[in-house]
Amino acid sequence: MRVTKKSLPKTALVGAVVATAALALAACAPQASTADPSDSAAAGPAEITVGVITSETGPLASYGKQYLDGFKAGLEWATDGSDEVNGTKITIDYRDDAGDPDTAVGAAKDLIGSGVNILAGSASSGVAAAVAEQAGQNKVLFISGPAAADAITGINGYTFRSGRQSAQDVATAGTFLGDIKGKKITVLAQNNAFGQGNEAAVKAILGGKGATVDSVLVAEDVTEFTPFAQQVLAGSPDLVFVAWAGATSGAMWQAMSQQGVLDAVPVVTGLGDSATFGAYGEASEKISFLNHYFAGAPDNEVNDKMVAAVEQAGGTPDLFTPDGFNAAIMIVQAIKEGKGDVDAMVSALEGYSFEGPKGDLTVRASDHALIQDMYQVKLVASGSGFAPELVKTVPADEVAPAEKQ
Repeated sequence: MRVTKKSLPKTALVGAVVATAALALAACAPQASTADPSDSAAAGPAEITVGVITSETGPLASYGKQYLDGFKAGLEWATDGSDEVNGTKITIDYRDDAGDPDTAVGAAKDLIGSGVNILAGSASSGVAAAVAEQAGQNKVLFISGPAAADAITGINGYTFRSGRQSAQDVATAGTFLGDIKGKKITVLAQNNAFGQGNEAAVKAILGGKGATVDSVLVAEDVTEFTPFAQQVLAGSPDLVFVAWAGATSGAMWQAMSQQGVLDAVPVVTGLGDSATFGAYGEASEKISFLNHYFAGAPDNEVNDKMVAAVEQAGGTPDLFTPDGFNAAIMIVQAIKEGKGDVDAMVSALEGYSFEGPKGDLTVRASDHALIQDMYQVKLVASGSGFAPELVKTVPADEVAPAEKQ
């Protein structure tokens, strides 16, 4: 099913409101361009401001930094260093959401109220869902970043994503397995939007192949994980799928190792950013890793350029760096083709294929999922720590999420 957008005359594009509470925003919301987007010669606006809302502080600040490093490198790449496209200057207004949905919504409202009609960012799935709601209500383009919850795909006709989603992670995990029919899989995850999204994806994808799926969900503020490791082991699963992010990763894996889970049961999880490579300790060789990105996985010119640009700026390419890079490419495409008209910018991205750091990517027109390769990875000893090593590139079509119906 194709994601639908309400058809409104351009002069009323943002004047329509969905609730009384939105009147203040609608009164000063961005108006559609009067230029005919079908006329390639029509000039776009002299300047467009893009609001980038992501975590610069808070529990996901490291993810936000990776995204921003990639975004800045991507904008330079996509505009040949000019920050302009077809005569339109692109100005970025960066806002820190601190990982809090309310803070993000406040920033989104402020940006929309000042005339911004393109938003990007979101390391947190909860933040992305909240900003997507604002985008849908106010008819502005939103390109979500590292936030992985599947619910963001197809949430409305104005929301896209520049990274992968949980369903792609889970499908990649399935490529490590043989016949899983009749097997029991336990999901160990944080009880938040990210963890719940992974739980739902495992039930839908691996459960759909005949596995029995149960879950152990852990509150985000928990710091002692021994009881949860024991609970996983007591369930006697055939495989454990772990979905975890943030600063408590090390303590969680230590508990899993100490309680013997990694010796008793096959465990598969997503390989996080470089800060987590040492978190698994000696257990590293006992874990099968699915992976979204590490700098040594892709082999193409765009990745080489991104890595060089980020390093030259003093950063380190990491797990979510390509999400920012992709977002910048998508924004430049939207502005180039849409010339400030929101519906035209949306249309410019639907079905858009481009080369990013991970290779060829396609924005699926029906629900705005980003179809992309994924990776099987192992951690190997390197000096006093561990480093990722590519096992296999999993083709994009093998792990594409099911289309929203």
